[in-house]
Amino acid sequence: MDSRYITTPTRPTRRLAAAAVGIAALVAAAACAPSSGSDQPGALPSASVDASFDLDALVAAAKKEGSVLVYDSTGDIKKVAEAFTAKYGIKAEGVKSDTQKTAEKLVREKEAGNVAVDLTLFSDGPLLAGELLPRQVVYTWLPPDLLKEIPETNRNPLLVLSKANVWVYNPKIYPNGCPVKNAWELTEDSWRGKVLLQDPLGKATIVQWLSQTAGHGAAPLADAYQQHTGKALQTTEKNAGWEWVKKLAKNKPIINSEDENIAAAVAAPQQTEGRIGLVSIAKFRDVEGKGYNMAVCEGLSPWVGFSYSKYVAIATGTKHPNAAKLFVHFVMTQEGIKHEMEEGGVSGNTAVPPSDGNPKGLTDWGKQLFAMDPKGLLDDYQNTQPVQDFWRVQHN
Repeated sequence: MDSRYITTPTRPTRRLAAAAVGIAALVAAAACAPSSGSDQPGALPSASVDASFDLDALVAAAKKEGSVLVYDSTGDIKKVAEAFTAKYGIKAEGVKSDTQKTAEKLVREKEAGNVAVDLTLFSDGPLLAGELLPRQVVYTWLPPDLLKEIPETNRNPLLVLSKANVWVYNPKIYPNGCPVKNAWELTEDSWRGKVLLQDPLGKATIVQWLSQTAGHGAAPLADAYQQHTGKALQTTEKNAGWEWVKKLAKNKPIINSEDENIAAAVAAPQQTEGRIGLVSIAKFRDVEGKGYNMAVCEGLSPWVGFSYSKYVAIATGTKHPNAAKLFVHFVMTQEGIKHEMEEGGVSGNTAVPPSDGNPKGLTDWGKQLFAMDPKGLLDDYQNTQPVQDFWRVQHN
């Protein structure tokens, strides 16, 4: 096995942790300025809805502003921006940027009173709900004409898209299907050092998954344990969720900073060692593109993976508020978001059909995936450090 496929990103993790602290300090400093609303973390402000709305008028106003700049954690945003420009004739630029770097940029620009980034598609829901929205670095705007198609649970923050991470295996090595049938098997000696996932100390969606797994994931995990062992779980931890997280960490999973490395370690054509990896469904592009042997662990109890949310928010103080609103409207339609759904996904707008790019074996998101509870975003924000500390202690 090529050693370049497996790394332990100790230094990048520290830098990411430091960046998170820096963001919190910056936002706290910005909060010292007078504010017309709540500036305390945890107080989620109401979403903005225009009293009167006319899409044609919004388009005309956006065209007068002339341009819009949007940041996202995926390079697909460039295609979305191009489609927006083609439709409306408004110059749009999409920039791929890590969520932590985007947050820091948004805070610095607001502090300086010189806002360049007009809006963001943002996948760190806890940071958005716990800091950026309450501190009014960004705000949520709801397209009035689409509200009937956007459930209440998707409105604040405004959910633009759900994506997924799934457990995968190599069907060339395991031709009879996924070698793991129950999540508790991943905590057993037979899989010690053979499970791969992104770093919970650096990847926001991973730590949020662990936080919610230790919360509303506890009951399904307790049931799965009894199903697997034939007896009820006995634990000194708060619940079965915390116990599973502890056992997974203690089983020495291989931690990586990139899904690309995880997918390669599991499914590269030359791979001969049996492993299980947790990766974004976007990595299934490598099945065809790189000849990877990779399949979803279909039937894994209680879940084959988890879904996570991407939200859209407008920068407070943007010089292009109408163009930003129009971009929000665009990505909340099939025409706009389809470019980010080519490799799977579910729109926050129920009128948009699910992607036909989901990998084989992932057919029912509601039943197969552990879903993040949007009501838990503020708890996840408060739990970030405790969950990371818990993982660090157990994994060492």
